[in-house]
Amino acid sequence: MLSIDHYLILSLALFTIGIIGMLTRRNVLVMLMSIELILNAANINLIAFSRLHGSVDGQVFVLFVMAVAAAEAVVGLSIILAFFRKRETVDSDEMDLLKW
Repeated sequence: MLSIDHYLILSLALFTIGIIGMLTRRNVLVMLMSIELILNAANINLIAFSRLHGSVDGQVFVLFVMAVAAAEAVVGLSIILAFFRKRETVDSDEMDLLKW
């Protein structure tokens, strides 16, 4: 049986990979995937502590976080698709279109 330490180590690894992806990549699609990794790391923490305390509150909260993450992915991908049609690139350095 896995202890909470295993879940926390997995969550730390996912969070670290997500942060590194956010800081080092310029591709907006990779940045969105990195945000999803960070949210999944938080979800693993919520489920691990929910299991540790014997309640389902954390698991219910994970469902809400997943719904918000899905909505964020849809809106983000639609903005990226519109930007790609306009500029033919998804490089974050080129995204000055939304500036005044």
